[in-house]
Amino acid sequence: MKKLLLLSAFAFLGGAAQAQEGFKLGGHIGIPVSDASNASSFTLGVDAAYMWNIAKGLDLGVATGYSHFFGKDNFDDFGFIPVAVSGKYRFSGAPIFVGLDLGYGISTKDGVDGGFYAQPKFGYQMAKGELYLGYQTISNKRDFGWYKTSWNVGAVNIGYNFFLK
Repeated sequence: MKKLLLLSAFAFLGGAAQAQEGFKLGGHIGIPVSDASNASSFTLGVDAAYMWNIAKGLDLGVATGYSHFFGKDNFDDFGFIPVAVSGKYRFSGAPIFVGLDLGYGISTKDGVDGGFYAQPKFGYQMAKGELYLGYQTISNKRDFGWYKTSWNVGAVNIGYNFFLK
């Protein structure tokens, strides 16, 4: 009987922990900043992530998506696919959170390199989703010996992610 109760307790707790993890899918719109502001007028994108709850209020997972920068003047459109580790901390007693995605931004345009990807976020947690404000940045440095170059593509974004459990 003790074994059955112990097994039931583990099954219940495992189910409770399982209920905290799941997919997030959403989108964002933003204003380009840094080097991107010279070549782009605005950005639109999609976000996707799978998160695991590892401690009370703390989720870790993987994130990807696509950010499309719309060219202005004589510049073509360009985009990046981030491949990142994602972290999110929800404050107890308040429906707000902070988050950070870190990884690599893969360029979708020939002649444009990918680079280090980071996106800190601040947001409002709801039952079926989250609204966030974030700063997305992809940076790259190249050293050809006699010639060094660096750039930083950034955007201030507002986005919404739906929880798909």
